[in-house]
Amino acid sequence: MKPRHEWKHEITAADRLILSARLSAVARRDSHGRDGRYEIRSLYFDDPRDTALREKLDGVARREKFRIRCYGGDASYICLEKKIKQDGLCGKRSVLLSAQEVQRILEGDLGWMAGCGRPLVQEFLCKMRDGGLRPKTIVDYTRDAYVFPAGNVRVTLDYNIRTGLASTDFFNPASLTVPAGDAPAILEVKWDEFLPDVIRAAVQLPGRHTSAFSKYAACRVYG
Repeated sequence: MKPRHEWKHEITAADRLILSARLSAVARRDSHGRDGRYEIRSLYFDDPRDTALREKLDGVARREKFRIRCYGGDASYICLEKKIKQDGLCGKRSVLLSAQEVQRILEGDLGWMAGCGRPLVQEFLCKMRDGGLRPKTIVDYTRDAYVFPAGNVRVTLDYNIRTGLASTDFFNPASLTVPAGDAPAILEVKWDEFLPDVIRAAVQLPGRHTSAFSKYAACRVYG
């Protein structure tokens, strides 16, 4: 897992339209989704002490969280992800799960995980058995994504952030989700060794500063 640099900014709906026009002129739309736009559903996990939530709110330098994620309601492509933040750098490990495996996890049937041969799944099992990690809430949102080859840059505009309250009914498309209060749109910029000037210029907005906004934290306010 290679650590990456990350900028995150809270933006308005008008900012999002401006950034979309700029980025469309200099970067390529992500090949996923429809013209770089897709719907994301994530199910976040935390322990009985809400460690992932509290460490985020307290700004702990090194922290991690686990989530299960799918795109556009497609149950044929589901990822288990472990996201790590350390001293301003971010990293992510992921592995594919089948819909049947996810359902077994949600039902508390964990025995199969030990012998599945996937280290991240086995680590997840340890965190569930020893640390009490359990599903906490669904987070839904829309993402517009752009990529730029130099610097391995990925720019995303996330909006329409919705919370499942305390729902963990991951596979139910009719599962109630509601807007996460007045959650803003979020600009995220990730890159490897350097951020090209053309992208740096495209994402600049007056009066916007780096933010520590967390979709998970914003949605956990409600359950």
